[in-house]
Amino acid sequence: MLYVGLANLLFILRLAVVDRLRLSRQIWPPLLFGLFLFSAFRWQVGCDWSGYYNQYLLAGQRGWDVILSGNEIIWWSILKSLHVLGLPYPWANVFSSAVFFAGIATLARRQPDPLAFVVLLFPILIVNMPMSGIRQGAAIGLFCIALCAFMDRRMLHFVFWIILGAGFHTSVLLFLLITPLASGTFNRNRIAVAVLLALPGAYLLATGDAASEATARYIVGSREAFGAAFRVALVLLTGALYVLALRRAWGHQFPKDYHLVTMGALAMLAIGLLLPLSTIIADRLTYYLVPVQTMIFARLPFLQTGRLRQFYTIGPYIALALLFTVWTLLSSHFQNCYLPYNSWLFGFPDNAILRF
Repeated sequence: MLYVGLANLLFILRLAVVDRLRLSRQIWPPLLFGLFLFSAFRWQVGCDWSGYYNQYLLAGQRGWDVILSGNEIIWWSILKSLHVLGLPYPWANVFSSAVFFAGIATLARRQPDPLAFVVLLFPILIVNMPMSGIRQGAAIGLFCIALCAFMDRRMLHFVFWIILGAGFHTSVLLFLLITPLASGTFNRNRIAVAVLLALPGAYLLATGDAASEATARYIVGSREAFGAAFRVALVLLTGALYVLALRRAWGHQFPKDYHLVTMGALAMLAIGLLLPLSTIIADRLTYYLVPVQTMIFARLPFLQTGRLRQFYTIGPYIALALLFTVWTLLSSHFQNCYLPYNSWLFGFPDNAILRF
């Protein structure tokens, strides 16, 4: 199968240059660009293809006053602008993928092994977000830039990128609750203050229109994310591994992002509580934690883990390969959404229906 073969090829490529960091640093930018082309120029691939096509048609019927007075203004403005410029719907995927991969590139540059970071993102984040849930994919890209601002203790920049991400998908606003931790010293007192300050924001998010819609669709309704249990389980295991075995070594070797990754790992453990309530909501939030999870995976070979170093190096690739293979082979959801893969990079297919 194309997707499993591509994932395995990426894994083999990374493991083949595992001790040649200079070469891997030369490889990852063109590889990331290739994955952008694979994602952005797909044709009728992805579970939300028809849903976003309907949004594209709806945007053409709305005036700018309606677009600018609603939610997720950036996304709807892009769709409206496509009509103004006379561009067909597939260009929406190009713009959303560009935002996602720009954010991934920004965070990848902060990694000691950017190639491993990019490769390990493919099976879960890249396949599911810029190739299907494109609005949230763009929001995650901007969230990755916000994470860089968080590591730099630049609170206003962190807030700016989160709010910009909300222009694509309002779910990212949840992370404004950690704004008090984006500057100054990270200690127990500061965490306690942040929790107290976060309570009003949490209440507003929980009682707002977006929360009501999510409750109706994902909790009261019958929709389920059948792959969510596996994705959330892997995130839970990653969080537990970090807290129990890696946290101290990480603090010594990577002090600049120690607080971010520790907080992310704790969030990974906490997100499992949402799974019985709604697989959809747990899954949606899990995608925001995948970049932090992948930071952990990609840096395992750099941690002083003694005799377990080889296991830690290969382990994430084996786990992701198994998860991805099972999902692609057994999920009717995947079969219906992602197969066959087609691209319009070199022109639209014959008899393609395009509306301007």
